[in-house]
Amino acid sequence: MAGLDVHDDMNFYITPESFYIEPNGKSEVLIIDRVSRKSSLQVKTNQLPHGIQIRKICGILGVIKLISGYHLIVVTHRIFVGIINSHVIWRLAGFDIIPFTPSLTHLSDTQKVQNGVYLSMLRQVLDTPYYYFSYTYDLTHTLQRLYSLSPDVLQLGLFERAELRFVWNGYLLKQFHRTEIRQYCLPIMLGFVSVNDVSVNGHNFQWMLISRRSVFRAGTRLFCRGIDQTGNVSNYVETEQIIDIRGDKVSFVQTRGSIPLYWRQTPNLRYKPPPELVAGRDHLIACSKHFDSQLIHYGRQVLVNLIDHRGAEDVLEKAYGTTISTLANPNLRYESYDFHAECRKMRYDKLHNLIARLAHEQDEFNVFHLRRDGTLVSSQDGVFRTNCIDCLDRTNVVQSMLAKRSLEQCLLRLGVLTSGQKIDPYSSFEWLFKGVWADNADMISTQYSGTGALKTDFTRTGKRTKMGLMRDGINSLTRYYKNNFNDGFRQDSIDLFLGNYAIQDGEGLTVQCPLVIQKGWRYGTFPVILLFAFAMFFTSTVYPQEYRTENLLFILFWGSMVGVTGAGIMKYGIEFVDWPKLLPASRSKLDA
Repeated sequence: MAGLDVHDDMNFYITPESFYIEPNGKSEVLIIDRVSRKSSLQVKTNQLPHGIQIRKICGILGVIKLISGYHLIVVTHRIFVGIINSHVIWRLAGFDIIPFTPSLTHLSDTQKVQNGVYLSMLRQVLDTPYYYFSYTYDLTHTLQRLYSLSPDVLQLGLFERAELRFVWNGYLLKQFHRTEIRQYCLPIMLGFVSVNDVSVNGHNFQWMLISRRSVFRAGTRLFCRGIDQTGNVSNYVETEQIIDIRGDKVSFVQTRGSIPLYWRQTPNLRYKPPPELVAGRDHLIACSKHFDSQLIHYGRQVLVNLIDHRGAEDVLEKAYGTTISTLANPNLRYESYDFHAECRKMRYDKLHNLIARLAHEQDEFNVFHLRRDGTLVSSQDGVFRTNCIDCLDRTNVVQSMLAKRSLEQCLLRLGVLTSGQKIDPYSSFEWLFKGVWADNADMISTQYSGTGALKTDFTRTGKRTKMGLMRDGINSLTRYYKNNFNDGFRQDSIDLFLGNYAIQDGEGLTVQCPLVIQKGWRYGTFPVILLFAFAMFFTSTVYPQEYRTENLLFILFWGSMVGVTGAGIMKYGIEFVDWPKLLPASRSKLDA
């Protein structure tokens, strides 16, 4: 496998004509022409330029086109995460975006500004915590998928044999998708990875958690809901728990993803806009496509739906249940659990009732278990697909409980725990387990909603606390602000990075740039009036030495202006939201 490893530490030379990339310890050099963008791999002789600065890079992420031309994206810094199956796992910690055309003199002033916005979008995506990679290990695959790969596939490069659902720079690497330079293609995965050395009852082993976010229908919380016509759902994540005890490897996989129907939750400045089904779409066909794919990838499915059975969420719960019933697929079982109603008054201990209902199927699904001598003991032939409204907070709580049950069963089977023994609730491993799952919740939530997860106090401590409720309140308010006023830009950034939107030739000059939009008169007028009215109200309230009739009328007038203008902003709230600009036809309706 070493011969197919991706090059890690490399010397990087930049001249006005070309990029030179020299892998350390190799007798070759990759030369990329900055005009034609053609790349050639050559035996190293005397091609390398002299007298210029040598930069160190540790990976190539690919090439992307902006208004000013093409840009090369390289990894400049990395952080060690851990070792899986004797392979080192890294986290992206620094990058650089280098233009093929070093000068912007060919652009108009407007194009320069627009090009700068696109560069900010790329940095926004790459600054998202966290991207992971390995030069020698297929991090995008579960252990079971790796085991099932054919010898022919194993002869391919890491990018060629990666699970493309979880390769976030697949679009960027298209230009490098050639056999002779496969070792320069470094696939990266967005999600969460934790590798831990653990000791229980005198047994030392590794415990790992890997969450992989899908690139299909990727986006932000309120701008990316439900399903698309190809069967992909938003916020889809595959989470794998791995135990490695003296070479025996056990893997347990779960998935999460948005409710697989056409639905939306249009941001309009209200704290919690109601979810609604999109009329006129064929929910059944799209849902069927989704589960056809899931059954191929994972086998049988138990669909654990944690949304409310009353109020705004109820319309989705009923529609989801009806759709699954209509599909009548014997390999799908729908398990609906009203999380908030069952666990009201912070009675999260009642979740054990749900886990008990799922226990029989969890035992049937089994786990992937490979002995150190290569003997396959068992395979996992089914998964729990869990969702709530966002597939974040409630989802992570239930997934962590299923993972713990699987972990205890595996440790018992491998002789780490004795019959009837559980993981000590006060042990260091128990605290580690809870902390890692809470960190996983925070990371997946940050990548989708912009803030850490809610309800992580239960995941970390096993109890719902008042301090946790306060933190949830702060996170909820932060989500409200970001989802309404920041996420249009973030959605555009994701669409640009993944190639859902491609810069057109002549954009900003002969072709209209989508970044240029005209806002309605209310967008500028209402906030100005509100700020002025509030300032006058505050001034007239604080500064008078005594309150006469005219002062009170003045206060009443400006107070009324604050109320009326605020009400107007809320009434026309949809006009003040930061909407995506690059794909307005699909995103503005939120029903793609």
